[in-house]
Amino acid sequence: MRRAVAASAAARGTSSPNPPVGAVILDADGLVVGVGRTQPPGGPHAEVMALRDAGERAMGGTAVVTLEPCNHTGRTGPCAQALVDAGVAAVHYSVDDPGPAAGGGAATLRAAGIDVTSGVLEPEVRRGPLRAWLSVQERGRPLVTAKIAATLDGRTAAPDGTSQWITGPQAREHAHSQRATLDAIVVGTGTALADDPSLTARRPDGSLHAHQPTRVVLGHREIPATARLRDAASPFVQVGSHDPAAALAALPNALHVLVEGGPSIIGAFLVADLVDDVHVYLAPTVLGAGAAAVDDASVSTLTQAHRFRRESVTELGDDLFVQLIRELD
Repeated sequence: MRRAVAASAAARGTSSPNPPVGAVILDADGLVVGVGRTQPPGGPHAEVMALRDAGERAMGGTAVVTLEPCNHTGRTGPCAQALVDAGVAAVHYSVDDPGPAAGGGAATLRAAGIDVTSGVLEPEVRRGPLRAWLSVQERGRPLVTAKIAATLDGRTAAPDGTSQWITGPQAREHAHSQRATLDAIVVGTGTALADDPSLTARRPDGSLHAHQPTRVVLGHREIPATARLRDAASPFVQVGSHDPAAALAALPNALHVLVEGGPSIIGAFLVADLVDDVHVYLAPTVLGAGAAAVDDASVSTLTQAHRFRRESVTELGDDLFVQLIRELD
């Protein structure tokens, strides 16, 4: 199952609005003979890709899938039937499909005489690449991550406005690799006009990753036609509002959205209770003055603070990457 989860990670961003699923096929002797992940919309699902990889060796074997195999015909056929047709003897999956249209694959498999097990490593799988898709299914909105690159004292820019570069090259490379798994990045007009960012996902040599997130600007001020946000690297959307929910509503197919704006827009998403994760790139630097990472006027006492739990801490050169998740999750 962990190998299936690892396979599904490569589908983040490219599978939307479909879930990033991973599948592994074992032959009758228990050897891995096929691995697959969800392809872009209209393409095969993970189970079909894994079955293609396995070929005839899937007969009498076992399929391990992160999500219950789908049971409906859309742009592709039902994965449950594909597994039946391939002659697998057992299917082990983690998370039940909550959708009324796609759900029911387990029943189809059992009706065909296939041994089916559900709930395999379910808590772990729910925290993995499926988490954003499950957010949409269960809450009707994408998973929202706020990104902060700051000094030890929580500053994102010096008093004179300089901010490049607070973090080192390894942290910046990591941030760009994260962008390549997202559906959209949101900033405010203040960041768009002051910094003229491209908001693309780039490799260290400056080349673009294969997948690029949609770039979203929230606010009323006009973004010039010459702005880098308006180039052809990826779609650009301006939402003429200051309401964070309006930005999410403008992205109906998005599963995972990153808020990478200045302190005001991150604060606005926090006030709206729309931040699920916080990704902090922390530099071993103290400024002592300058722009704060977050501006939230709604907090006046410690009991009103937005609290998160630490999920992981990763060293990136001299910097730290801290991943935080809402305590309510």
